[in-house]
Amino acid sequence: MDKHIELSYCSFDGFKVLAKNYLSLDTHPLFESIEILMTETKIIPADVAENLMPNSLKEDAEKCLLKLVEALKQAKQLMIKKDEESALSEAADGLQDSIDKI
Repeated sequence: MDKHIELSYCSFDGFKVLAKNYLSLDTHPLFESIEILMTETKIIPADVAENLMPNSLKEDAEKCLLKLVEALKQAKQLMIKKDEESALSEAADGLQDSIDKI
């Protein structure tokens, strides 16, 4: 039996739940930046959780939030690159269609 489960991307509200669970934070100055970045890109909850989990006892909440900010920036850059590549591909296909008609 096949079962399909649709998983959504992480919302800012979902991030706040994860930040509370992993870092015991209700608020932090970086939350505003994270909210903006989360509206500009897509990230799955597992990736958010991975970045919020401290890698060592020395890694504090600030470092974990900064890891997430960096991951969001990288995801945004990747999304921009894919959009640009898609636009170029569509333009090339349109050009090829024009050439084929000649």
